[in-house]
Amino acid sequence: MEYQHLLVEQDGPVARVTMNRPDRLNALNRRLVEELRHFFTDLYWRDDVRVVVLTGAGRGFCAGLDLKDRSGENDQPTTWSSMRFQRRIAEIVVAMRRCPQPIVSLVNGAASGGGFALALASDIRIATPSLKMNAAFIRIGLSACDIGVSYFLPRLTNASIASQYMLTGRFIDAPKALQLGLVAEVVEEAGLQAAGQSYVDDLLHATPLGLRLTKEALNHAIDAGGLEAVIAMEDRNQILSSRSNDFREGIAAFLEKRKPSYTDS
Repeated sequence: MEYQHLLVEQDGPVARVTMNRPDRLNALNRRLVEELRHFFTDLYWRDDVRVVVLTGAGRGFCAGLDLKDRSGENDQPTTWSSMRFQRRIAEIVVAMRRCPQPIVSLVNGAASGGGFALALASDIRIATPSLKMNAAFIRIGLSACDIGVSYFLPRLTNASIASQYMLTGRFIDAPKALQLGLVAEVVEEAGLQAAGQSYVDDLLHATPLGLRLTKEALNHAIDAGGLEAVIAMEDRNQILSSRSNDFREGIAAFLEKRKPSYTDS
């Protein structure tokens, strides 16, 4: 797919992805929805990418669905066509959780509605002081339960906090997001890229297999039936990891106090 609104730069094993509609605060039009869905779905099979850094161009991360966009829309959309578009948006966050690469989101400014969902579906979130997150759907006549927000928010915080913000559509600013654990750090705009890079460096210190299996196991552990199910999954992953050449390289690098050089084997 040729991207129009998504800038993708491959920096070695890191894919740096920028939503690029700054004049609309990177609001999701139909084209951007398709590009995000294509990119994250395709990641599942890409061994050349180990970490993804996601951000938005300009003053905002993503202001949600572009309500002024009418491209590709029928004058009288049917229930099925509306449902199909809804599912295509939702598939983005499903693909974000399914892909084996950790996603570091640099959340500058607005992250409302669909932008809120994209941030919550990421693995690590770093914000600027201008952050404003909310489940904007409920403020425009819809349910606040959309694009996985009702799944992610109570798991990242708790049911009481999720109810507080989803039923009201109130904004979560940077200090509150940090207090709730929704973001790892709040840094000034000028330091956002550097803060993200520090996490990328730490992520790349893990073996490619160890990184993939950790994200996969964390996803399953959240909804696991109990401790024994989680332990069984962890045991499997440790044995798989310990049989790789990269595990031996990791041990050698630790003992020799040097940076590891992994071959994904």
